[in-house]
Amino acid sequence: MGCLVLLTACAKTTSYTSTKSPVRDPYAVQAIAPGDATCLKTSTAENRHGARATNAMRSRAGLPPVRANTLLAKVAAAHACDMAKRGRMTHLGTRTSGPGERVKRAGYRPMVTAENIAAGPFSQPRVLREWNISSGHRDNIMIPQVSEYGIGRAIGSDGRTRFWTAVYAAPK
Repeated sequence: MGCLVLLTACAKTTSYTSTKSPVRDPYAVQAIAPGDATCLKTSTAENRHGARATNAMRSRAGLPPVRANTLLAKVAAAHACDMAKRGRMTHLGTRTSGPGERVKRAGYRPMVTAENIAAGPFSQPRVLREWNISSGHRDNIMIPQVSEYGIGRAIGSDGRTRFWTAVYAAPK
């Protein structure tokens, strides 16, 4: 597991066979006060931009590219919104134990899932750059079996803090 000092983000790999519900997320960070959040839909351009940045890292390692996936972007955006409403950066959702459970509930049948999260006043290019230079986050990006990708963001109650989620997956 790796954490970004500036973003206080942590990476966690979860497969579809993971346990149902851990008691707590040891990597959770209370970023801001809970409250109203601005929940945003991921545009096709944003999702493709994230896939291109991911593919740049993967290609240098000789790994196959990922495809931007609209369903994974919706799952990522919903989790970013959930974190923003709670003001808490965590892999645990209000009603889910992690990314594997979230993608399954959305109708995706995963062979593998992984998730990167972040919180801070950062743009998408900055978040992608930080994930690429963080060993724990890069480990998720470099999972050889991953073939699809989605990203989402939401803005917290303070109007400045962006909560980011990227979901990496491969279907069965």
